Amino acid sequence: MVYELREPSYLVLTALAGQRLHGYGIIKEVLGLTGGRVKLRAGSLYGTLDRLVEEGLITTSGEEVVDGRLRRYYSLTDGGASALSAHATSMVTVSNEALRRLRVAPRFA
Repeated sequence: MVYELREPSYLVLTALAGQRLHGYGIIKEVLGLTGGRVKLRAGSLYGTLDRLVEEGLITTSGEEVVDGRLRRYYSLTDGGASALSAHATSMVTVSNEALRRLRVAPRFA
């Protein structure tokens, strides 16, 4: 199955590639990945996480209580890794083509 990933989903899957994280960890990782450009809000993050779990792209991978608050951890599934890989490959292909066209395009000024 081919998944069309919107930016928040793509960034969450990227944050989870190779490591399990809890919600705040994902927010910080996405902030770092995007150089501060994308600041996920808790409400939209948890909606995205719920959808990605439902789609089988991520899974919950443990919980712990820290300072009286529950932390739920998330991990990438094999399906999530495949979807992330396919989307990233597609983005690279399109980006390379855009750069190629810019090199050969006449400049209109």
